[in-house]
Amino acid sequence: MFTGLIEDLGHLRELRHTGAGARLTVATALPMAELAIGESIAVNGACLTVTAFGGGTFSADVSPETLERSTLGRLTSGTPVNLERALRLSDRLGGHLVTGHIDAIATVASRVREGNAERFTFRLDPVYLRHLVEKGSVAIDGISLTVNAVAADSFGVAVIPHTLSITTLKLCRPGDQVNIETDLIGKYLERLLQAAPGGEKRPAVDLQFLAKHGFL
Repeated sequence: MFTGLIEDLGHLRELRHTGAGARLTVATALPMAELAIGESIAVNGACLTVTAFGGGTFSADVSPETLERSTLGRLTSGTPVNLERALRLSDRLGGHLVTGHIDAIATVASRVREGNAERFTFRLDPVYLRHLVEKGSVAIDGISLTVNAVAADSFGVAVIPHTLSITTLKLCRPGDQVNIETDLIGKYLERLLQAAPGGEKRPAVDLQFLAKHGFL
């Protein structure tokens, strides 16, 4: 589990395809003494398991599912990547609950200056847009951001200067693609509200409560 608060802007050292999967190596300023084999690190929002580390780099295997769902398989050597180590139970939850499981890829539709922030609009399949609500949360390349607007085929966020300066968003331009993890709560709510297999009744859910608190 992660928070969506980026710890380091690393750089891809190597991406080597191994059959249907791949293995990547990332150069990072994360303290090597604190890493461990088997721990989780989110790379552009995708939760990966450290298989080797040392000399300012770590390596991780990427499954076919992650390659299909995310942009990781398209990265080239030297590409900056957002990095976050897994959340500890003693940490402050400064962002939102992020699983590191990428749902889909979105495309940058526009980027405009708005006061002291940059407003980004992303095109996203409506199948995944239904899990986003205004003032809710979304993880974009692993970055925890607040949704400011949702349309039929897109959504928007405002990015403050600090976040822009320490993440890959500073390099994003219209046409670029990013990894999206939609709101975890929204996905569970949708599942609960679906009819149960075999025609059983749906679980008892207080729809007025959900609507009042912005979940519907």
